Amino acid sequence: MSKRLSAEKRRESFINAAMKLFASKGFHGVSIDEIVAAVGVSPAVLYKHFTSKEQLYEAVLHEHASTREDFIVAVLDTDGSFENVLRAMTRIYVASVAWQPDRLKMELHNLLEGMEMSDEFLNNHWKTFSDYIDIELQEKIDANEIPPLNTRMAGLMFQGMVREVIISQALEKNDRFPELYIDEMVDELLRLFFTACGLKK
Repeated sequence: MSKRLSAEKRRESFINAAMKLFASKGFHGVSIDEIVAAVGVSPAVLYKHFTSKEQLYEAVLHEHASTREDFIVAVLDTDGSFENVLRAMTRIYVASVAWQPDRLKMELHNLLEGMEMSDEFLNNHWKTFSDYIDIELQEKIDANEIPPLNTRMAGLMFQGMVREVIISQALEKNDRFPELYIDEMVDELLRLFFTACGLKK
């Protein structure tokens, strides 16, 4: 018999158990029975908190999403320059996902399964970066500080680089870069990114 928990703690237990299962098997590979078995309750208890597997999945996405508020620190703790703010934002994001790699696993499952809920990952994880990069680079282009470039493609390049750092540090069993800490990898990828955008010679 499962221990009696408060409604908030019970809801949290469903979200945590579901996240591990969704990260391992994807949305379609997980059943309600597996989720309740992991928590040690009946399906009826789950349905008191979530009306469907889809609603539980959405709750997992929102619970573990990076928000724009997370990155306010990046602005307040730097000189406000594009390079330093983006570096601080990236370090915050990479550290949070490396600490909880199931988030990235869920994102990759979403992309492979072609689910509409992939938009949640785009909005919660990457849109803050892509919007910031787009605006800042366009301002620098308009001011003739850097050569013209496709700012949206630059954002996509950045996203791919960051995702690869997280994969290499958090998902792979064999570390390809044992000599580098994750912050050092972030600094190096940003140096390459800024160079490609014309910000560094």
